[in-house]
Amino acid sequence: MTKAARRPSPAVLSLALLLGGVASPALANKVFVSNERGNSVSVLDSTTWEKIAEFPAGNRPRGITMSPDGRRLYVCASDDDTVRVFDPDTYAEIGTLPSGPDPELFVLHPSGNPLYVANEDDNLVTVVDVDTRQVLAEIPVGVEPEGMAISPDARLLINTSETTNMVHFIDTESFEIVHNVLVDQRPRYAEFTADGSKLYVSAEIGGTVSVIDMTMDAPAVIDTIRFNVPGVQPEWLQPVGIRATLDGRRIFVALGPSNRVAVIDAATDEVIDYLLVGQRVWQMAFTPDQAYLITTNGNSNDVSIIDVKAEKVIRSVAVGEQPWGVVVAPDRSE
Repeated sequence: MTKAARRPSPAVLSLALLLGGVASPALANKVFVSNERGNSVSVLDSTTWEKIAEFPAGNRPRGITMSPDGRRLYVCASDDDTVRVFDPDTYAEIGTLPSGPDPELFVLHPSGNPLYVANEDDNLVTVVDVDTRQVLAEIPVGVEPEGMAISPDARLLINTSETTNMVHFIDTESFEIVHNVLVDQRPRYAEFTADGSKLYVSAEIGGTVSVIDMTMDAPAVIDTIRFNVPGVQPEWLQPVGIRATLDGRRIFVALGPSNRVAVIDAATDEVIDYLLVGQRVWQMAFTPDQAYLITTNGNSNDVSIIDVKAEKVIRSVAVGEQPWGVVVAPDRSE
């Protein structure tokens, strides 16, 4: 048989592509990291894990998120008392949103509008229409609001107030608080499971994560997760960022100055491992396929890359000064 006879025809190649017989290159997603002290956003390539850009993002950028379609990047410029909006392709600023004073964390409605912003100085949650740039509501909450989350069905908005030690449950239609739940000291972050049955709330000073049952008539704490790392002082175990896998198997918790990420079995709410990452791990974000989890390490000025399936840290990447928040661009068609 000649070499020409052994070469696949175009028709065979096309069929192989359709059937998945030929591997396609991995889709690269941009990773955006807000640098609190550097007043910038670093951009990484999720395929090579190289830093490909850095751009100014206002004064003290912290909370960071993207529109569901990947066309807008939102950054809390805390010391500018505004939310800055960027084009994630060109990194050009395309507008600002009224946020109230000292915006720190926010969450988008799953539809991409509105944006719910925690205003730490005024004890308010501000609701902003991202298209008209108008404030739709200002919701009084507890002292020093920070953590923000929205339920998978988008019916409940969550805010944690650090000094009041409380989780506020807000109706997204009426903008009224419908439940309040006490948790441990200085709650910083809230994360729903994908099915909405549980809400996990980190308490930085308390050193715990509260597990709240969302299936009852009123939400209630049903478990408290505590942490213990041999050789690490208990006061260094400060839970902040939380991420839950979509398959409902794992909860990851960033433990601040302990430089660890706790791995929790979501079925039992028991800690099964601690992963050593960079210094003062703060916030985290998954890649869209949840193959990787990226952590921001504020004191070592880097991010750690965790292989989610292997539950292993595979790499660290230098970014800007004091990285705080992170978001990964969603998959999108051009």
